[in-house]
Amino acid sequence: MKPRVLIVDDEQNIRRMLRALLEQEAFEVEDAESGADAPGAIESFDPDVILLDLIMPPGPDGIATLEEIRSAHPNIVVIMMSGKAALADAVRATQLGAFQFLEKPLSPEGVLVAVGAAGELAQARVENRELRDALGSSQTIVGQSSAMQHVRWLITQVAPTHSRVLITGESGTGKELVARALHEQSGRAGERMVIVNCAAIPATLVESELFGHERGAFTGAVSRRRGRFAAADGGTLFLDEVGDLGLDAQAKLLRVLETGIIEPVGGDTQFEVDVRVIAATNHDLERKVAEEGFRADLFYRLNVFPIHVPPLRDRPGDIPPLVTHLAGQVSARIGRRPAAFAEPAVQRLAAHSWPGNVRELANIVERLAIMAGDGAITEDHVEAAIGGAVAPSTPGEFRLPVRLSVALEAYEAELIREAIGAAGGNVADAARKLHTDRANLYRRMRRLGIAHRDTSVSK
Repeated sequence: MKPRVLIVDDEQNIRRMLRALLEQEAFEVEDAESGADAPGAIESFDPDVILLDLIMPPGPDGIATLEEIRSAHPNIVVIMMSGKAALADAVRATQLGAFQFLEKPLSPEGVLVAVGAAGELAQARVENRELRDALGSSQTIVGQSSAMQHVRWLITQVAPTHSRVLITGESGTGKELVARALHEQSGRAGERMVIVNCAAIPATLVESELFGHERGAFTGAVSRRRGRFAAADGGTLFLDEVGDLGLDAQAKLLRVLETGIIEPVGGDTQFEVDVRVIAATNHDLERKVAEEGFRADLFYRLNVFPIHVPPLRDRPGDIPPLVTHLAGQVSARIGRRPAAFAEPAVQRLAAHSWPGNVRELANIVERLAIMAGDGAITEDHVEAAIGGAVAPSTPGEFRLPVRLSVALEAYEAELIREAIGAAGGNVADAARKLHTDRANLYRRMRRLGIAHRDTSVSK
């Protein structure tokens, strides 16, 4: 189906010419003669693509109109037009998420090619959105607290741009959800979002993982490998746990952010990539900079637009809708009706401190849904689940409900917390104490909903 096209231009002849050209090709077309008329036309016509003039006296001009469109309607694809544009105008429009910049006088072929490509991108965004809806996507930022409303507002402001974003917050707060929202509300939504867990990459392989390598570049490099930057070309690269990168890797990352050019390990050719970088960390990077554990210049490159995701304990009012949302996800996954939570059970969940944040809450909700079966989840169920391993009430007898998997998870979590506490919060040292590697320990911590700073030991 042809996309609906809205023309916004103060010159009547331009509007008439573009309308005739597009309608001849079976596009559905409407027009508006100023930036001030654009919002109303968008609401009534619901276009897929907008052809937007840059200079429209007396105003607002095309840049101001583009900003408003991208903020209110991030999925509409905007093509800018101008006969008097300076390079700075084109750069600014691109930074704000314009799909293309057409110079006047317009050529019919150029217009049709640009509108066709923009329509394909708009359709891809619609299909992606429908697919997520059909799957009951878990990639939803749930919560109506003022803190989360502020996070969503920040996302709408920066998502349409190409600016880098640094997402901070404790482990399990949902930083990856914020990154996905930034990608999906950007002009790159039709391209890939590539995720890199910096904490899980061995220091010796960081450069290869990020920038790729040629065959024979090092022992074990039996074939050529594309790096994550190349895989994300045209889209978004999400550097999760960026604070765990070593100083050598930080220097290499900084060079790519400054130049946009990558060079695979063992290669002698360089090539440019177009990647928007979003980073996340649960570390206090400013403190790491002061302690010389993180490069100041890299911090400033990443921290163009900061977004902080608050811990769950600071927004207990978000727990009831989160429980409902998570219970729905669990029901779809395990093939049961959504678990019914009694009000005292929800209140008990809201009263918990949740050191593992939303990730820990999700684990507990799934555990409760399995434990309760088809019955309602009571406060006693919640108490047993939050308490971890259920203590024997008399020798050889367990207070029900109890499952082996629940007890084993609780014991595993206790050992990990004890090791982290003994290591002073250093996860790498804790991994050595537990005779495992850091990447494996991080995976177990994420599964159990243990925050990096959670060093408490169950009593």
